[in-house]
This record gives sequence, structure tokens and C-alpha cells, in this order.
Amino acid sequence: MSAEEQASPPAVSGLPSRSVRRRYAVMLITAAVVIGLDHLTKWLVSSHLSVGEQWPSQEAFVNIHLIHNSGAAFGILPQFSYLYLVVAAIVAGYIAFFGPSMGGGVWRLLALGCVLGGALSNGIDRLVNGYVVDFIDFHFWLFQIFNVADMGIVGGMLVVVFQILVEGWGVGTAERRR
Repeated sequence: MSAEEQASPPAVSGLPSRSVRRRYAVMLITAAVVIGLDHLTKWLVSSHLSVGEQWPSQEAFVNIHLIHNSGAAFGILPQFSYLYLVVAAIVAGYIAFFGPSMGGGVWRLLALGCVLGGALSNGIDRLVNGYVVDFIDFHFWLFQIFNVADMGIVGGMLVVVFQILVEGWGVGTAERRR
């Protein structure tokens, strides 16, 4: 049993322990921040630009270029829009259910919160609009236009993969020293 689990009082009346509630709180607050930032930026861009319009209009290092993406990442296979909604729901459910028990400390919880928030935010767009609003366009980048939710998903997954490769799945530093 870890020191954190030993310091926590036992679960009361079927509720999860205090440490599990904290882990959920970190993950869910992070997801809420990603969803909020993503939808705020999508609203700002959509209220100031028309679909296909860019700002600034000349080629710059980065442009705000509003598009509606009905496909998967980078506009791939737009005819499967609702399949992507199902995949987002499965990913979100898995992270919400198993995330706090995956170990890895606060960085993993923040990363999983970013992935959860990104999946839910883009899922909300697909459900409500039938497409995802994308607007960040780096001209030197090989990929297509993306949004804050996409950054949360990719950034979160990079952190999780890095931790798994470097530290091992769910193995904290205290357990490795033994």
C-alpha cells in the first residue's frame, strides 16, 4: 500500500477514498479546462471569421483559418462522422472509468484529463454540429488545421506514452526504489 493510500481514511458508506476523489478531481477539472478553452476559442474564431477565411490573410508563421471538419483527424474519411463520435464516447468512458486507477502521478492525471477533455469537446461539436471547428494553421507543419481539443488529445497522449516508455505503466518512483 502506498503512503498516500495509508494516509487516507477508509472509504465511507461506499464512497471512494479521499485520494481517489482527488485523482478524479484533477483529471475532471483538467478536462473541463480543455473543453472550456476549446469552445471559447472556437466561438471567438467562428464569430469573427467565415468558413474558409484566414487571418492574417497573407502567409504567416501561423494563421487562423476557419474550417469545418466532418472527418477524423486531418479530415480523413468524412463519411464516418458518427463512428468518430462513438470512438470519442468509448475513449472518454474508458478514461473516466479507469483513469484515476492508472497510476503515474499527477502528470498522468493531467495528461488523461487533456485527452478526455479533447475527446469530449470534439465529440460535442460532432453531436451538435455534425462537424468539428478547426482553425489553427501552422504553415510549416505537415498536417492539417487543428484546434485546442486536438492539442489536448495529442499532447496528453505524448505525455502518457512518454511515461509508459520511461517509467513503466503505473509504476511510481517509490515502488521502483524498492
